[in-house]
Amino acid sequence: MRRFPAEWEQQEGLLLCFPHNGNDWPGKYGAIQWAFVEYIKKVALVETVFLVVADEALKRKVESMLEIAHVNLKNVSFIVHKTNRSWMRDSGPIIVKNGENREALNFNFNGWAKYKNFQLDRHVPSKVANHLKMPLTQVIYKGNPVVLEGGAIDVNGKGTLITSEECLLHPTIQVRNKNFTKEDYEAIFKEYLGVTNVIWVGDGIIGDDTHGHIDDLCRFVNEDTIITVVEQNIGSPNYKVLQDNLKRLKTSVLENGKQPNIVELPMPTLLEFDGITIPASYANFIILNNCVLVPTFNDVQDRHALNIIADCFPNREIIGISAIDLIWGFGTLHCLSQQIPM
Repeated sequence: MRRFPAEWEQQEGLLLCFPHNGNDWPGKYGAIQWAFVEYIKKVALVETVFLVVADEALKRKVESMLEIAHVNLKNVSFIVHKTNRSWMRDSGPIIVKNGENREALNFNFNGWAKYKNFQLDRHVPSKVANHLKMPLTQVIYKGNPVVLEGGAIDVNGKGTLITSEECLLHPTIQVRNKNFTKEDYEAIFKEYLGVTNVIWVGDGIIGDDTHGHIDDLCRFVNEDTIITVVEQNIGSPNYKVLQDNLKRLKTSVLENGKQPNIVELPMPTLLEFDGITIPASYANFIILNNCVLVPTFNDVQDRHALNIIADCFPNREIIGISAIDLIWGFGTLHCLSQQIPM
């Protein structure tokens, strides 16, 4: 039987993809490269970085940058493959345990049902699975490939999963799988992820290019505790949406029938750049062996958010990572990565 381990369980490493063009970060590509180096450096201190690079030339360039930054190159394992984008949470494989063995799942990435240039990204799961020497399974339901991004789900490793209605069920904005119902998704989650209980929240935050990914909204921090972003400013376009999600979580139950503990996490001040509202969220943290990396936004709420997350992980170091440049690509630390469980 398959089981999707919780993010805080022991990891072999973290999958990342070094950006090879500036299309996702127009005007900020230079800064993004060094932001990535800093991200890689922090991860390489505690586990292996499985780093996708577009070609051998970029690999040599990245190696030089990592050496300049004194990154532990022994903990960096390169995978040479050209991608369309760097969002490994969504295009990369989801690694589950199948009995005692690991299995890579390919959820048939399709550019968030929005962009046409995703064909290179569709090969990421097979490249990573081959590199890790594990079998790759195409996720199929009723004879059709299932489309699901890793950013759309979060699990406690015990049987409960959180997702959003906007991302998976919205009739016009996002059609990943035509005519799928909640029951369809729950059947898929049970078969491929070992999930017996699903918590559905409503909509995502404004500016989210994926329309409602859960890793900008609410996350499990242990098997019975969910941290969720809330907006205190009544005038914010996120206020009503996040209040609705909070109410849903407070009436939800876990796989054991008990109600989860709910921890509230602030939102940074609404972030705008070049006339665009950007989906900055402290919920986009990544849990690693021994530490948690948290995106920060040069905001008055940064310290408050770090302290709240620190209380949730008393046995891990909490490290703030400036994401003010990364977020221009509409995602940060969690969106860019995919954990590889042991």
